[in-house]
Amino acid sequence: MAILKIENLSFTYSGADSKALKNINLEVERGDFVLLCGESGCGKTTLLKLIKKQLRPEGNIEGGIYYKGKEIGLLDERTSVTDIGYVMQNPDNQIVTDKVWHELAFGLESLSEKTDLIRRKVAEISGFFGISDWYRKKTCELSGGQKQLLNLASVMVMQPEILILDEPTGQLDPIAAREFIDALKKINEEIGITIIMAEHRLEEVFSVANKVVLMNKSEIFMCDTPRNVGKRLSFEDNSHKLNLGLPSSVRIFNALKGKGDCPLTVKEGKKFISSNYNSNIKELPFISEDYSQKNIAIEIKEGFFRYEKDSPDVLNGLDIKVFENEILCILGGNGAGKTTMLKVMSGLRKLYKGKLRIWGKKLKEYSGNSLYRNNISCMPQNPQNLFVKSKIHDDFIEITKILNYDGKTAESKIDELSEKLEIKHLYNAHPYDLSGGEQQKAAFVKILLMNPKIILLDEPTKGLDAYSKITLAKILQDLKKENKTIVIVTHDIEFAAEYADRCAMFFDGQIVSYDNRVDFFSKNSYYTTAASRISRPDFINAVTVDMAVELCKLNGEKREA
Repeated sequence: MAILKIENLSFTYSGADSKALKNINLEVERGDFVLLCGESGCGKTTLLKLIKKQLRPEGNIEGGIYYKGKEIGLLDERTSVTDIGYVMQNPDNQIVTDKVWHELAFGLESLSEKTDLIRRKVAEISGFFGISDWYRKKTCELSGGQKQLLNLASVMVMQPEILILDEPTGQLDPIAAREFIDALKKINEEIGITIIMAEHRLEEVFSVANKVVLMNKSEIFMCDTPRNVGKRLSFEDNSHKLNLGLPSSVRIFNALKGKGDCPLTVKEGKKFISSNYNSNIKELPFISEDYSQKNIAIEIKEGFFRYEKDSPDVLNGLDIKVFENEILCILGGNGAGKTTMLKVMSGLRKLYKGKLRIWGKKLKEYSGNSLYRNNISCMPQNPQNLFVKSKIHDDFIEITKILNYDGKTAESKIDELSEKLEIKHLYNAHPYDLSGGEQQKAAFVKILLMNPKIILLDEPTKGLDAYSKITLAKILQDLKKENKTIVIVTHDIEFAAEYADRCAMFFDGQIVSYDNRVDFFSKNSYYTTAASRISRPDFINAVTVDMAVELCKLNGEKREA
């Protein structure tokens, strides 16, 4: 018998006109690792929350979800809490105590377990996840990767039978994300925990799952093994929106119309290229832009910043120049200080030492709201911080009033941007009812309505599917044509490799390196794209899937001896 069975499930949010889920049927066997993927807003988060009784949203449910044959809504509270664990996208949203050890013990204490049992289980889980070294730390001192691992451990100490995860790597740097996926693989294979995980970043997790569920427009579009999904998507339509989000090895294989088993990992992708294609042409020509004659939009010299007088410096002698009309992507590990740097650039935080200039002027030279009015705007990492109204459209109207748009112009601008980002149908939705990706899109519309010359974006691709990222990139490129300057803090290596003009590595409170996107990623060994890792050593600078495919085609297939 399946441990989880979903039968003819449909769901409509309270007050909504259309269904968020339509006729979902799915069986999950004990020990399965199910990967749930699809476009932003297709219903993934809604489905996951319906499985967890305590998180069920308000609305009309048709059909049923059964855990061990019993309807989820009829489970007793203890069983629902312990047997079905849930890890959210934002690590900070789930942490409830101030110390690591207390966070690990909190769930068991809430269930009134005996002290000696709690201590034993906490010790056991700390050793399993390698938390012992930071067991007595404050939770606020942890990096994003450590916080998410702590959330996972805090759920696992309850010994669940099903673990649900909603885009858990969305806010993690690439290395922390890989470590987190490794932890999931370990508990699935070594403990046999059933895992159901929604995710957009598929490079690492696609090959770990044994079942992939693709959702499209509130319905299940495809359910099969990872290899079969990769091949079936290509067979049905290689340009399908969902195909764009598949791992690089799969996309390279599909673009080259490969034969045989579809490669899933970097190792398998490397073997596919080296076995089938010549490598006489090692690299593609790439000309980087010259910035020596461009105006400087933002400059920080010897910048130092800390949040409290006696705390360590977060920015430690930061030097950075952002040039007019460039897209600069800044990358680095969780907790390195990238978000703090954006706050300083936007005037929300002040350096205690060093100089900041916007268009050559000190901040104090901007009177009133002149710094922000048609000049500089910042989209925070948590888009919910931008919303003040109960409807998305009302939030947009609020901005246009501040900027003194007349009614007709306001509606025209709102409609134009909303259509580009495909969120016009969400005008009457509450911001908090949207998926993570939809919130990102709505927040971006609000930023663009301010018509800034400089746009600061903190993790703008978080929660976005691959197709939505392409839409975002086109808008950014159009903005660049309008002479806008864009600074993006991101963990999305693949996005930066496709669309940045320059990339910078942030480490230890400083920018330690700049380069054009191709040289930046082709010269990195670990902090680089999957396409680059797959194509080496046959090719030198193929940092994107398209570049790897082009080099394969230029070199031609190997002839059989």
